[in-house]
Amino acid sequence: MKPLITLGLAASLLLASCSPKQEPTQDPLEVKFRVERAPEWTALFKRSQGWFGGDGIFAIPYSGVDNGTAASDSTLFLFSDTMVGEIKDGKLQPGYKMVNNSVMTLRGTEAAEANVKFMVNKTAAGEPATVFVPKTPATQQGDYYWLGDGFVSHASKNMYIFAYRIRNTNTKDDFPFREVGNSLLVIPQGSKFPFEDHRQLDLPFSYQEGSTFNTSFGVGVLDNTAEAKTASPDGFIYVYGIRGSAKELVAARTKPEAIESFTEWEFWNGKDWSKNFNESQPIADSVSNELSVTPIGNNKYALIYTYGGILPTIYMQVGATPVGPFGPRLRVWDVTADLEDKDLFSYNAKAHPAISKPGELLVSFNVNSFKFAEMIEKIPNLYRPRFVRIVFEKQ
Repeated sequence: MKPLITLGLAASLLLASCSPKQEPTQDPLEVKFRVERAPEWTALFKRSQGWFGGDGIFAIPYSGVDNGTAASDSTLFLFSDTMVGEIKDGKLQPGYKMVNNSVMTLRGTEAAEANVKFMVNKTAAGEPATVFVPKTPATQQGDYYWLGDGFVSHASKNMYIFAYRIRNTNTKDDFPFREVGNSLLVIPQGSKFPFEDHRQLDLPFSYQEGSTFNTSFGVGVLDNTAEAKTASPDGFIYVYGIRGSAKELVAARTKPEAIESFTEWEFWNGKDWSKNFNESQPIADSVSNELSVTPIGNNKYALIYTYGGILPTIYMQVGATPVGPFGPRLRVWDVTADLEDKDLFSYNAKAHPAISKPGELLVSFNVNSFKFAEMIEKIPNLYRPRFVRIVFEKQ
């Protein structure tokens, strides 16, 4: 039998011998759960033809209902750097290529091959190409997008996707690139792949050259509106950002109809909401560059992430609001057994409520290597998401 893990300090206290016995008190943030592998989802992304690897992985339901109840819904999956090619007899064939982002569609909520379609853009000559290419005024030649989280607005019917404008530094360190901007991609209702009619907006407050206050917004998005059928709606879209080397988590919110009106955004300052971005205060730290905040019922929200960005542990913290305060870190999964080589690492764990069953959260994490060119030849299928499932005990 799998062990149950408990968060909280529910305990009974005995007072002095002359005092009456106190009844046990229930911590309002207590949750009980078990964790198991989700092999059907992990297997779905182990592929040998065309798309055979990618990181990122955010899932945006076209219905805008992000709770897994729409069995007939379609979901758009977003990937950042993507590998395209062929694996034959366990060996990577010559001619493979990396593009900077790609997508996949899923019909329904079951991990079945017949339900998915992986889509990589193509050049006029038929070569693999990136789907979303930066074209904003701040863009320089060679910049490219990695994709963040997003949502479908019930107000405008547009799909909104956050993106990070990346520039290669051509240095010899482990991360030879840097983020130089943060954008919001706007895909109109009815747009078809490769979404050539989408718009791009640069976020005005999130990035300044050389600043230690730089914030990447869109590392997670929570649509907490009634239309999204969340458990405790308040009418806001919550946009989470990561800041600085301490990987602090900050939060912004806006009404769905005001998502493009950046002057209407509000930022959590530790006590209340402020229109001043510079007053932002962290709600957590040591999180990953991609994560999730998800309602789990009973006025509780689960923050899920990879500890420290690339360490081998997935944690959950539970809070009473979308901005906490969040309780202590609770270990969800140790990924060490999933790393097939000492040169591999995991990162960017997050929950996917759109494809989770009631009472559960499906959680993905990515695998990569600092010796990528060498390791992709050695383990061609290393660069793909793996999945585990959190099963909550009814309370």
